[in-house]
Amino acid sequence: MIDIKDLRENPEKYRKGAELKGLDVEIARIIDLDEQRVRAQQEFESLRSEQNKQSKEIAKIKEPAAKKEAIAKMGELAGNVKAAEERLKIADAAMQPLLLQIPQPPDDDVPLGKDASENVVLYRWGEPRRFEFKPKSHIELGESLDLMDFKAGANLAGARSYFLKGMGAELHQAVLRLAFDMMTKEKGFTALSVPVLVREIAMQGTGFFPAGREQTYYVQADELYLTGTAEVGLTAYHMNETLEESELPKKYVAVSTCFRREAGTYGKDTAGLYRVHQFDKCEQVVICRNDVEESKKWHREMLGFSEELLQRLKLPYRVIQCCTGDIGVKNASMMDIETWMPSRQHKADPDSGYGETHSASRLYEFQARRLNLRYKGTDAKIRYCHTLNNTVVASPRILIPILENYQNADGSVTIPDALRPYVGNQEKIAVK
Repeated sequence: MIDIKDLRENPEKYRKGAELKGLDVEIARIIDLDEQRVRAQQEFESLRSEQNKQSKEIAKIKEPAAKKEAIAKMGELAGNVKAAEERLKIADAAMQPLLLQIPQPPDDDVPLGKDASENVVLYRWGEPRRFEFKPKSHIELGESLDLMDFKAGANLAGARSYFLKGMGAELHQAVLRLAFDMMTKEKGFTALSVPVLVREIAMQGTGFFPAGREQTYYVQADELYLTGTAEVGLTAYHMNETLEESELPKKYVAVSTCFRREAGTYGKDTAGLYRVHQFDKCEQVVICRNDVEESKKWHREMLGFSEELLQRLKLPYRVIQCCTGDIGVKNASMMDIETWMPSRQHKADPDSGYGETHSASRLYEFQARRLNLRYKGTDAKIRYCHTLNNTVVASPRILIPILENYQNADGSVTIPDALRPYVGNQEKIAVK
């Protein structure tokens, strides 16, 4: 949620921000409702003050007739108080849903663009492998090495479902454990195990509602939602708290199962592990001071952790600065990492073989305002925190580049050195 005071003073900033993100938001309507709300609140407070004053005066009146007349006037005043309060409630009820729709304006350094096709490649790491044989896709490798079963997954749970089997399941767990160990044992993040069934307030507070409601699975019987990322639990952990500045930054990491409906992606990546309804993700969240430069520093550092993981796995990747039309409602800036996946390369476009595996976002106080997440500064002032989040790794999507980049001419797959300690030091997955 944005600062209503800043909206009053800088309406064009938010109108332009929504336009850059391709969103239609009724800024003028919100400002009008806010003015109505402020007027009603002022009137209500003035009338309540008068009501309290007259109540004290009535207690002093001794003459019965005068007291009766004063009480009658009090009744009329009470009606006016109630009417002003009702106007306040109506204006506030009309304004709040619209206020929740206003996106975070993109930072000035975010490139202009309507969608992902206009994102900007910042830099690359590693060289895509040149194969001396015709490489197989992860689907072909998964079937020949008995690592996954898509038919059984579809029979059990419908399209975009799967089973991981044997070493497929072990690799899945190994890469998550590598990421988790790196963040907890080396980077100083605190591990949390988070709920994946949450109330609406948590989804709204972290900015996934109202804009992302169609992507979320709803458990109607219990009025709970399945989360699409541990970001929800990690960020909302301190909801309605006021922390001390000395406690910041809070650095949290979690591995959780994630659920996404993938609404609007009909016909896209229907085969394989790239776009599925259920997956596991190691997510990092930082809650820091209300300082733009500190947020930018953390954004770079958190992205660096993900890059380090890919470098340990020796997987080529590129870092993308997402444009204004692709950073979503809640982000001031977002950078993606796309990892090289040979099977996604098209002959007509040699640079097309990269697929998104990570996303790093800075949100400033957007989530903190919704969550009422604040801290007391060393100057005793109360401020809203800044929040950031980033994928350390998501699986089974990451298995695509691992299997495809490490395949051998004989159909086997070499296990990356960094994962071997998690699979009993096994070096290769061979055809049985």
